[in-house]
Amino acid sequence: MKLAALLTAGVLSLTACGSDDDGESTNEGNGGDAPQSDVKVGMAYDVGGRGDQSFNDSAAAGLDKAVEEFGVDSQESEAEDGEAETAREERLRTFADAGYNPIIAVGFAYAASVGKVSEEYPDVNFAIIDDSSLADSSNVASLVFAEHEGSFLVGAAAALKTEADHIGFVGGVETPLIQKFEAGYVAGAEAVNPDIKVDVTYLTQVPDFSGFADPAKGKTAATGMFDNGADIVYHAAGGSGGGVFEAAAEAEGWAIGVDSDQYNTADPSVQDVILTSMLKNIDVAVYDYITGVVEGETPTGVTTYDLSVDGVGYSTSGGFVDDIAEQLDEYKQQIVDGELEVPEAP
Repeated sequence: MKLAALLTAGVLSLTACGSDDDGESTNEGNGGDAPQSDVKVGMAYDVGGRGDQSFNDSAAAGLDKAVEEFGVDSQESEAEDGEAETAREERLRTFADAGYNPIIAVGFAYAASVGKVSEEYPDVNFAIIDDSSLADSSNVASLVFAEHEGSFLVGAAAALKTEADHIGFVGGVETPLIQKFEAGYVAGAEAVNPDIKVDVTYLTQVPDFSGFADPAKGKTAATGMFDNGADIVYHAAGGSGGGVFEAAAEAEGWAIGVDSDQYNTADPSVQDVILTSMLKNIDVAVYDYITGVVEGETPTGVTTYDLSVDGVGYSTSGGFVDDIAEQLDEYKQQIVDGELEVPEAP
């Protein structure tokens, strides 16, 4: 079987909820009296995969919900740091050859691969998160988010909570997508205080995507900001964000999480320094997409999850922003009503 051969060759790194007797990762639904579907979902994660407590985990949560509710079969694979484009392509082909349909690619880094492989398999449905370049493809759905809008709200929260009028932003890899987080964050902070100081740094540059999976680099960058006088640091750096939380704890400052409610997923030792998180509901997008497939109405084109549909937002776990929630919600309503236009680029 081609999948087994690729596993042996190390091309795929597979994870899932269960394993068969041969050690291959698979998820065959709940079994028993649980719902059963003949839909087989292939999930291709970005670097860090399931367990990153951020971007990939949010996608995994959407898949898990679909498995539980519909009994879909699923298999998962994650990208390796520094892998060639051909490895991403082969990961998608392997799913297609094994009968997985749809195939969901988690992250913009899969754009070129999905574009190529979707043409080779016109009868297979693909979805890609965080990329809209394939909007005209008849068998590709683009699931994108208004990250700048959610980031505006946590930027406003940072400006309302800072005691130093000095905050920071750590991006994993400098790409147009991550710059949307930066732009919204800075705009939100400046809406509260036009004179606030915002430090910005990126851990790596394209084509080095290790910035999304290097907690040590995240900690070094954030520590530098705290040492320089910042008292709150927001990260959009995937798995590297764990290092930002550690730096905040050691500096007795605050950190802001991303994608998931990281107060609930981070190590307990750093939980109490997570002021809030910018919620990017990838789980909702993945679940909605799979729901469409199961119901025979496979989505295509671009679907945007913004503040108006709660596709993005901010978390309140820990209660640290309860006292400013009314102000944040006022900003949210102004953005939804079109009174505030949030920039998408720095």
